[in-house]
Amino acid sequence: MTNKTKPIHEVRIGAIKAAIWRNETEAGVRHNVTLSRLYKDGEQWRSSDSFGRDDLLLVAKVADKAHSWICTGQEEDNGNKAA
Repeated sequence: MTNKTKPIHEVRIGAIKAAIWRNETEAGVRHNVTLSRLYKDGEQWRSSDSFGRDDLLLVAKVADKAHSWICTGQEEDNGNKAA
C-alpha cells in the first residue's frame, strides 16, 4: 500500500477545485497549486485538467482564492504542519 500525499488545503467553487501542496525545499517552504474540474461520469466522480470557456472565470476565482490563502500564511494559522 502506498502512502498518498494529500494537499494541505483545497479551494472549491462549483466544479472547479484548487489543491494547494506544501513542498519543503532547501530554500524553505514552497507551495504548488493544481487546478481541476470535477464531473460525473455515470455514477462515478472524475476530474480533468481541461477547462471549457464557461469554466474559465471560476478557474480565475479559485486561483485567486488559493493565492490569497498562501500569501496570508493560512497554513500556520490553521496549525497545518508537515508531518
